[in-house]
Amino acid sequence: MVIVDWVLAAASVYCTAYICLNLGAIFERQGDWLASDRLVSIIGTLLVLEACRRVIGGFMVSICTVAMLYAYFGPHMPELIIHKGYSVERIATTLWLTTEGIFGLPIGVAATFVFVFVLFGAFLETTGGGNFFIEMAYALTGRFSGGPAKTAVVASGFMGSVSGSAVGNVVATGSFTIPMMKKVGYRPHVAGAIEAAASTGGQLMPPIMGAGAFLMAEFTNISYLTIIKVALMPAIMYYATVLFFVHYEAKKYGLEGQPKAELPRVGQVFKGGLHFIIPVLILIYVLVNNYSPMMAGFVAVISTVAASLMANAVRWSMSPVAADGTARPALSRFAGGELKGILQALEKGAKSAIMVSIACAAAGIIVGMVTLTGMGLKFSSLVLDLSYGIEVLAILLIGIASLVLGMGLPVTASYIVLATLAGPALLDMGVPLLVSHMIVFWYSQDANVTPPVSLASFAGAGVAGANPMRTAFTSWKLAKGLYILPIVMAYRPLLGMGEHYELLHWPVVLSMISTMLGLIAFASALERFFVRRATWVETLLFWLAAAGFFWPTYWSDGLGLVAFLAAVIMQKGPHVDPAAG
Repeated sequence: MVIVDWVLAAASVYCTAYICLNLGAIFERQGDWLASDRLVSIIGTLLVLEACRRVIGGFMVSICTVAMLYAYFGPHMPELIIHKGYSVERIATTLWLTTEGIFGLPIGVAATFVFVFVLFGAFLETTGGGNFFIEMAYALTGRFSGGPAKTAVVASGFMGSVSGSAVGNVVATGSFTIPMMKKVGYRPHVAGAIEAAASTGGQLMPPIMGAGAFLMAEFTNISYLTIIKVALMPAIMYYATVLFFVHYEAKKYGLEGQPKAELPRVGQVFKGGLHFIIPVLILIYVLVNNYSPMMAGFVAVISTVAASLMANAVRWSMSPVAADGTARPALSRFAGGELKGILQALEKGAKSAIMVSIACAAAGIIVGMVTLTGMGLKFSSLVLDLSYGIEVLAILLIGIASLVLGMGLPVTASYIVLATLAGPALLDMGVPLLVSHMIVFWYSQDANVTPPVSLASFAGAGVAGANPMRTAFTSWKLAKGLYILPIVMAYRPLLGMGEHYELLHWPVVLSMISTMLGLIAFASALERFFVRRATWVETLLFWLAAAGFFWPTYWSDGLGLVAFLAAVIMQKGPHVDPAAG
């Protein structure tokens, strides 16, 4: 098997080098291919499929294969999706020797913007930044009711944005937060579900959004800074919804926070990890000053390394003994340890980038076949026909499609495929470009927390020692903002107004306020809890309030506010047993 691996690796290097060494000639003979062009294209495409099988699994390989078979057997397809068909030569060379296939936009973004930020996340985690953010979240939220669960939500918001993987975030932060949640009384399946829902939100949180912001900037030709600006408030709303569910769960079951004496002090945590704040602040500064994302990522990596080296050097110089009581290591040994840490971070970054890189390369096969056959227009027409031109039905159809795709695709690949297939349908309905892509991007996350797949939920169940499907259904409930907010985006200016999507407009501010109140009312109705357990009348009022706030008219906002205030006033009044209500 080792010999086979080396042969495949050598073939991969050759097929890639063939393009680099013959690039000018390949451009000149577009369509008039040599036998060597055809052979290299076929081998290269097969190598991508094999890499996809090893890294991602058979499901995505099957989708890629179906896409290529559809391109080949076009004349034999049903009338709705029929096309003229293409030869093996045309399919393979399009995928390997043009920028319409494997070496298209997805892999280009993965090789540039995405990789440098994956590397940033790897350096941050290797140098101890991950533990710092968890400790900080624990210190800030641990004393509140259900504190460890709120720690999980906040810590996942800190870390998920740079980790790029909901499942990876569940395992990384969940190994710390899930046992804490169980310790204070959270049921195992609830603890796992909270971590899964919180980790999924990390992919929606700027500045990185699990590579989504970079891809969206390339697809829409809208600045990266604009995208992360408009994405921030919906992401905060998602996390706020999860926090309300967590809070209600804690109050319903009398789950108290950790004693203050057992919590780390904010000042001590901040002092010990101040150097991890510096790279984040530098990253924000560089992005706000309109430097390219690649430059921002590069500066973030360098500043992380520099800050870590300086902090460790100061500790080494000021401490006569090591932390374990042994003598302080010699300078050469200290320098060797720091160099080893850098190499470990580089290795971790390279390994972490494999998943997204292979996913983007495989997605390039699907995108290439969709472009070649014109399937994108056909799919858009199909969505329009099935939805009868009704936006909300079209969005729900896209959500269903994303769930099916998400059963085997990483979220990055799912977003690329959905943006190619379903995005045009929303555009045809008059949904603005950035809003269409944001809707598609949000729904590309749903397979992480939606049964029967729920990859992040199953990971959380594994850490919590809980029933996987029970955990999945609980995370599905906690992550309801993931399903509601995209629909609101289509009908309200939640992402801003005008050509540059400005946020400081009264309709935008009103949309944010009403949507947030609607999410609170929705969580209260679903949990039948606000200040205390709700009666059936109060629950009905919360449902009416949620419907009023989500309905995109001013008069419905007013009715929603009346219903919400009525429910809150009743909650503040004398307690009535819900069973009697």
